[in-house]
Amino acid sequence: MSFSNEFETRVLQWTFTTGSPTRPTAWYVALFTDDPTDAGTGTEVSGGSYARTSVTFTVSGDTASNSGAVEFPEATGSWGTITHIGIYDASTSGNLIAHAALTASKAIASGDILRFPIGDIDVTLA
Repeated sequence: MSFSNEFETRVLQWTFTTGSPTRPTAWYVALFTDDPTDAGTGTEVSGGSYARTSVTFTVSGDTASNSGAVEFPEATGSWGTITHIGIYDASTSGNLIAHAALTASKAIASGDILRFPIGDIDVTLA
């Protein structure tokens, strides 16, 4: 995953100034039909019962992984082909923290449920 410009700025503020950037207290997975980029400008899925889904993480070494399965609601219409995910600090609007391309794109049709098993979403600092 890549960190967003917004989050990189927060890390630099925390590391190199005496300021106190606001730390996220909740995290949500968002689905995209294209690359959201570090600026957070991609096309997030909308409609068809789509909603961002909450996620929690555990950290081991330099990697944070989802500690519970992440399951989106059943699609009531086509969501298109999902190519990327993003991690946000809010269920709507909010700030993009990190984003990544899926290993394989996934077309979501009406009646489909998209799931990410435990440990399938990794954020690594290198």
